[in-house]
Amino acid sequence: MSNSADTPQGPVRRFAWRPVRLLTAAVFALAGLIFVTSFNTAKGTDLRTDASLLKLSDLIKQRSDKNGDLEQSTAAVRRDVDALAQRDDDSTQAEDAKLKALEKSAGTEPLKGSALTVTLNDAPPDARAAPGYPEPQANDLVIHQQDLQAVVNALWQGGAKGIRVMDQRLISTSAVRCVGNTLILQGRVYSPPYKITAVGDQEALAKALARSPAVQNYQLYVEAYGLGWKVDENEAVTLPGYSGTVDLHYAKPVG
Repeated sequence: MSNSADTPQGPVRRFAWRPVRLLTAAVFALAGLIFVTSFNTAKGTDLRTDASLLKLSDLIKQRSDKNGDLEQSTAAVRRDVDALAQRDDDSTQAEDAKLKALEKSAGTEPLKGSALTVTLNDAPPDARAAPGYPEPQANDLVIHQQDLQAVVNALWQGGAKGIRVMDQRLISTSAVRCVGNTLILQGRVYSPPYKITAVGDQEALAKALARSPAVQNYQLYVEAYGLGWKVDENEAVTLPGYSGTVDLHYAKPVG
């Protein structure tokens, strides 16, 4: 037997890697890796700048300008092709007249006539609510996709023979879409104010705008928060013919 002084007073505590310790060590290691990665990425610059957003905005504008240039070159080539086709084909006068009528209906030919122009714009930056209306939210002060669509649809219902949005002619496959406060139309990007011009009977077009429930709803925001709304009569307007592609990508003709 050993002396009491030599006898251990309790069990010997040996260091062991428990699950909690392992988890704590892993968390600290991961945090260190994040700090190192952030430092290497920043290289002494501010990570919370809007430089990336500015680069994206510049890229969108460049692509929009490029699409505009391509549309112009495509239109020139199409005119040359049409001229050659008319010179070399063996069609009759009746067939040529039918083709002209189809081109006019399709919107690929210029259209002249009296017109109505509607201009939509965001509210002023310092816009406040008119008496009797609640204070506006951010979405109350900008033009939305449904506002543009409401005007376009009302003008079609009013018998418009052709419509131009900004500098582009609409056709049956055109889609008026907004992303944020910008309009994307047939590969081009536009900012407000937005101008919509319709050739047709001015009185009928104006009545169609007044009857539209969606346009009436927009008018409430014009009165409450100062959204832009202007209607001009034009006695002589020429809408350009649509010069983009007319191929169907997601639909097929019937028959």
